Amino acid sequence: MTPIRVGLAGTGRIGTSHAETLKALPGVESVVVADADSERAREAARKLGVEFVPDIESLLAADIAGLVITTATDSHPELIRAAVDRGLPAFCEKPIAADIAGTLAVIEHLTGSPVPVQIGFQRRFDAGYRAARNAVTSGDLGWLHTLRATTLDPSPPPAEYIPRSGGLFRDCGVHDFDIIRWVTGREVTEVYAIGANRGDRFFADAGDVDTAAVVLRLDDGALATVSLTRYNGAGYDVRLELLGSTGNAIVGLDDRAPLHSVEPGYPASPLAAYPGFMDRFRRAYTEELAAFVDVVNGALDNPCPPSEALEAFYIAEACELSRCEQRPVTMTEIRR
Repeated sequence: MTPIRVGLAGTGRIGTSHAETLKALPGVESVVVADADSERAREAARKLGVEFVPDIESLLAADIAGLVITTATDSHPELIRAAVDRGLPAFCEKPIAADIAGTLAVIEHLTGSPVPVQIGFQRRFDAGYRAARNAVTSGDLGWLHTLRATTLDPSPPPAEYIPRSGGLFRDCGVHDFDIIRWVTGREVTEVYAIGANRGDRFFADAGDVDTAAVVLRLDDGALATVSLTRYNGAGYDVRLELLGSTGNAIVGLDDRAPLHSVEPGYPASPLAAYPGFMDRFRRAYTEELAAFVDVVNGALDNPCPPSEALEAFYIAEACELSRCEQRPVTMTEIRR
């Protein structure tokens, strides 16, 4: 395949990292970046040795084969529509939009278009989660009775991020909801979620929680729990445990998992925990963007279309309703 020229909108932390990754991919000839903050984009381009254009409109008009969107959430719908209307395949970090209504509006706009839009759920490209999915589909685990997922951040994001984050379930737990669906091949039918605020006041001030526990019922009767927090002092801890009638599989259980046994004589890991998601999933991000390049070239079917992102968002929405109303919520209450 001929290497392509890729545009990237948004040069914050993850955008800059994606630009660096894209630049190194063999299927990419060049990368051109833009940002609403023109000077930030200029500086990122200088440091990375990629091309710069002064604004997003110039980026869309540039000679690019695909667009990577890592801008603020409220700009995602407009950029997705603009790319597709120009015939540009797009990769967009989750979420598609800030709410269900906005997500459905984007999906409706895309209906009938052959232009692919890939949504960023990088765990689908992680080797451990892929091995777990294979263990499920092969039957090695028998029938699943219990799943336990964790996303435990070592420290909270900045206070100013929380009011526009969408909340703990939409911002953080949505990755667990997506990967549970993807690994098991099952749908969630009911959720029950509770939350707590034990840390900084700014979570409660924004109507959010810093810690949550979720129970999911899957359509085959299996039960899943999801634990979420912004304050895991031991380190970044992301795992998925699948317990079946004939075996089990655990993702994220390695020498960098911040698990400290107090059993006598059990040795502590010599390695430090991952400091955050960018380090833990670095390889997965690379595989995800390489897949997007293949999607642009027509060499791969879209591995995460907007309809898949919508399903994870539905679950997050059900969790927020459950937390606020202190009751179980069925997915039929949320779907539109």
